[in-house]
Amino acid sequence: MGRALRKSPHLDLWLALHRLGPTEVDCRQGTLFRQGESCQGVYLVEEGRVKLLLATETTKARELEIVGPGAVLGLAESLTGGVYRLTAEVQNARISCIERDSFLHQLHQDQQLCLQIVPLLSEDLHSLYHSFRMGLGPSTSSSGKRDPLIVH
Repeated sequence: MGRALRKSPHLDLWLALHRLGPTEVDCRQGTLFRQGESCQGVYLVEEGRVKLLLATETTKARELEIVGPGAVLGLAESLTGGVYRLTAEVQNARISCIERDSFLHQLHQDQQLCLQIVPLLSEDLHSLYHSFRMGLGPSTSSSGKRDPLIVH
């Protein structure tokens, strides 16, 4: 586990997600998922970097953020059953995945896990709001530093 994760305020959630038994994804380079695709699950960035891109009706895909170890991708989409809101391009990274059905089943069994997810979703919403206000720039915490556990 990376050094930044030990300092993360969401370390308990990261560990809880790992207890669900994620499987490693065979994708060290290339596209992990595309904006508009049906959600397959929650992805955990174990090592490396993942570039997050957002396209609008009027612009081609623009870089929203680059995330690293400790990032959780697809959490909100897994909860809602919606499509991915971003495109994730893997840049020499090791990624694990928790399939959506397994994730939802575990949420029904574990109220504590649900309570750990709620504040993270709130932070995600705040981060996206801030990014849009700043012209799709990278999201940062109130201290000006990126939180190693970013959910999209």
